[in-house]
This record gives sequence, C-alpha cells and structure tokens, in this order.
Amino acid sequence: MTRRLLPVLIAAALLGGCGVPVDDEPRPVRPPAGGFPTPAGTATAEPDGRVDEPLCFVRGDGLAAVTRRVDGLPGVDTHLQHLLAGPDSAERDRGLATALPGTVAVAGATLAGTVVTVDVRQAGEETGRNDEVLAFGQIVCTLTQRPDVDSVAFRRDGQPLEVPRADGNVSSLPLTAADYRPLLDR
Repeated sequence: MTRRLLPVLIAAALLGGCGVPVDDEPRPVRPPAGGFPTPAGTATAEPDGRVDEPLCFVRGDGLAAVTRRVDGLPGVDTHLQHLLAGPDSAERDRGLATALPGTVAVAGATLAGTVVTVDVRQAGEETGRNDEVLAFGQIVCTLTQRPDVDSVAFRRDGQPLEVPRADGNVSSLPLTAADYRPLLDR
C-alpha cells in the first residue's frame, strides 16, 4: 500500500509547489500598456456591439475609403454586395460615386485562407463609368481592409482574369491595396 501512496504524495507535493499564489481577497487585473492585442482575423467591436465595415468608393479620379457602422462584419460575399449597392445618400452628398456599374459585373466572392477570389462576368449594358482601374481598385481596397483578407484575385469562367492596377500594368495574380495606393484619397 505504501508503494502506491508514494507517487500520489510526490505528485501532490510537486503540484502544490508550482501553483499561483493565493491572495486573501480579489485584486484588479490591469491590462498591459496599450491594451490587449486584437487577434488576427477579428473586427474590433465598440461597446455598443457595432463594428466598422470598410468600403472604397470613387471621388473624382481617385478612390476614397469610408466606413459604415454595422451590427457585425458580414461575410465577404455580403460585404461585396454592400459595395456593389454604391454609396448611400449621405456619401453621395460628400461627392462619392462608384465605377462598378457597367464596368465589372460581379457574380460572387469566396474566401480561401486570406485570399478572396471574385468571380466576374462580362459587363452588361448598365449605365455608369467605364473605368476599370477604379472599379477593380474599389473591390480590392474594400476587401483588403478586412482583418481576414490579405489579397484579392479575379477570375472569369473559372480562369484567372488579368485586371488593371493603378500603374497601368495588368496582373492575374492576387492584388492588394498597395496596387492601388496612388489612387487613394487624391
């Protein structure tokens, strides 16, 4: 019986010696200077539970980032649908517009890892601007402002699609906001 009891006593002694000291009463926990870091892939909620939904619209011949307050950050496809709906009346009053109608016809978006793939169809006869650089820039700059997205790729009929960047070159590789930085807030 002593042989079986000895390992239990040793384990109890070891565990008792490596614990957290016990206080006589509760004490406050102070956050580190600068607050706690936000884990990657999360949106920071305000005390009212609402979060910022980033969108990128057109102002003049450039791109302008705006945020809307929403109850929760939507999935990438819904987020893209909000962009496609265009600026609301208050945003239009501030001179914001969209280059998407008539330029890029979006069929949907999927997120794999940190890359969003946007499926596009041939643009129809909708009225609107005909500026592909701004249109693709709106999509890339909107989606890459999300905490769960690093880059955006485009495809048509299942094949990678070459799209224009701000420097006039085209790319079929995933794009980031840096590819459109010269157009932001001009």
